[in-house]
Amino acid sequence: MMTAVVMNSEANWDPTLSKLVNSLKETESLSSEQELDFLQSLLESKELNALVNVHSKVAKVGKDDRLAPLMSSSLQVALEVLEQVSQRCHISAVSKEIFTLLQKPHLQSLLCAHDAIAQKDFYPHLPEIPIEVDEDEETIKIVQLVKSNEPLTGVQSTEPIVGATIKTDEQTGKIIIARIMHGGAADRSGLIHVGDEVIEVNGINVEGKTPNDVLAILQNSEGTIFFKLVPNDDGKNGQRESKVRVRAHFDYHPENDPYIPCKEAGLGFLRGEILHIVSQDDAYWWQARKEVERTGRAGLIPSRPLQERRIIHERTQKDTNGDSKKGSCASICSTPPSSPNPNNMCHGIKTKKIMYDLDENDDFDREMIATYEDVCKLYPRPGVFRPLVLIGAPGVGRNELKRRLAAMDPEKYRSPVPYTTRPIRHGEVAGREYIFISREKVEADIAAGKFIEFGEYKGHLYGTSGESVKSIINAGCVCILSPHYQAIKALRTPQLKPYIIHIKPPTFEKLKETRTALRARSTFDETNSRGFTDEELMDMVKSAERIDYLYGHFFDEEIINSDLATAFEQLVLCAERAETEPLWAPSSWVQ
Repeated sequence: MMTAVVMNSEANWDPTLSKLVNSLKETESLSSEQELDFLQSLLESKELNALVNVHSKVAKVGKDDRLAPLMSSSLQVALEVLEQVSQRCHISAVSKEIFTLLQKPHLQSLLCAHDAIAQKDFYPHLPEIPIEVDEDEETIKIVQLVKSNEPLTGVQSTEPIVGATIKTDEQTGKIIIARIMHGGAADRSGLIHVGDEVIEVNGINVEGKTPNDVLAILQNSEGTIFFKLVPNDDGKNGQRESKVRVRAHFDYHPENDPYIPCKEAGLGFLRGEILHIVSQDDAYWWQARKEVERTGRAGLIPSRPLQERRIIHERTQKDTNGDSKKGSCASICSTPPSSPNPNNMCHGIKTKKIMYDLDENDDFDREMIATYEDVCKLYPRPGVFRPLVLIGAPGVGRNELKRRLAAMDPEKYRSPVPYTTRPIRHGEVAGREYIFISREKVEADIAAGKFIEFGEYKGHLYGTSGESVKSIINAGCVCILSPHYQAIKALRTPQLKPYIIHIKPPTFEKLKETRTALRARSTFDETNSRGFTDEELMDMVKSAERIDYLYGHFFDEEIINSDLATAFEQLVLCAERAETEPLWAPSSWVQ
């Protein structure tokens, strides 16, 4: 006999549940009174009603325009606005206030929380239901992928297929997945993982076959490809993309690399390009994208340890062949910045005691190894300007460019007056061209760490005081320096954060033509009474090549001084960039 069901009218029951309870009295499918009582107690329970109410409110968020979020990437938009506003901080108080506000960690955290809710990241992630299998049986998964122009290859194979690489396991001899390319079809599917064993490809058993044999099967396949795999059970299936950015200090061409697992999977780049390292799981081959190409499949590049070994091997070979002083390989560059010496301080500016010799002794720099440098965006700070450091061969025109920039706005662009121990010359004014002091005084100041860079030329000491640079920066001015190129090692520090520009000469023919037309006076003649000789012009070109070879990866900009007016316009643009734009700089500079 059916029992009547009555809902408590005073309770705030969900209407749908009320209808379900009332409908029980109209059905004859439940003959058991015990079953009916169970359903009634379940449908009338406060817990179930509360869950249904919560579900209804959450479901309404996506349907009610008043509650729906306008976007799910507000933090990214804020960062883009921050980058745009940073270019106007020096001319607008409102822009400066917005720039400061958008950098607040509390605001960024709030936007991050907003995006998480908008993207519904708050949903619980339940663990996968374990599959109970016979201990003697292997778990098999079948994966279906659409063939595309992406690499799936063995060590020697090169045909692009689905965005993964395979290899033969050294211990078992089985074909396994060696690498998943970030952004490729295999990665996007989420079904193929590193270490998975390949059993069949399109119904063909691959037992006893080589990676090249498997590749041949894939090459002859059209459209959809079916993989039968034994899952890797070591728990390392997830691929988490890293946020590391590096500046490349060498050129890389995968098509010329005999050791890369797959040439088509390689990522070529040039020195100075910014790379996003998305995976460093492999000790020898990292996965990376160019920062300017933020979408698509990642490519393989040599890891830092592998590239360092290559450079050392190349130098060993050159030493063996008696050619240790020469080398055309672009990847054998120069010295990365050494760690600042904490004992060398000058009122907050760390200095490094390096005695450079203008007779070009570069053996120390040639022995250093440059591969990748970790970088971050360095945002400009209103009222605090990065020093401009002009590097170049003697006679290339650095000092004239520096003079013109200072003359354009003397209140903004200033240069520290260098110190020297040489005698004052006719026409010079003490404190204008140089500060003339005794050798004993310079040596004492060097020992006290008061010079950020110094050197000796023709028996006389020259140097730049750290205090003079600091005073220019603290005064809200742009400090312009034009030191000897070996001083880069001392100037490129987190304290100074210099913007380094290489002033380069044009080709020898163009250099001779322009200098002759302008009747340029030789800087190698102390009296400036003659023009440049062909030998001096050729030395200038060779010196610029040497500077680029040793220090080119440290330069933020390059300017070819073929025409002085054009070169000056480019210098002004560089100065504005350093002042207004977020630029890539060593990660150690970004606090």
